[in-house]
Amino acid sequence: MKITIDIECTPEEARTFMGLPDVTPMQKAVMEKLQDRLEETVDSFDPQMMMRTWFPDAAKGWEQWRDVFWTAAKGGKSQKDD
Repeated sequence: MKITIDIECTPEEARTFMGLPDVTPMQKAVMEKLQDRLEETVDSFDPQMMMRTWFPDAAKGWEQWRDVFWTAAKGGKSQKDD
């Protein structure tokens, strides 16, 4: 035997019926704190510092690539040849 019951209710009504606590105020407070921290982080965002932190040796690699491209753009003369 199979019995199916469809109940139409809002999430708040279902939570109350099941005896679960309303965590909406807590969620709101946590989200406000998270938003404040994100805004602080965005205000102090420095892409160069992020790259140095995440990829400490990347600057050397980029400098080498820059030198290769400059050498090619100069027609094969390196800065050391000047």
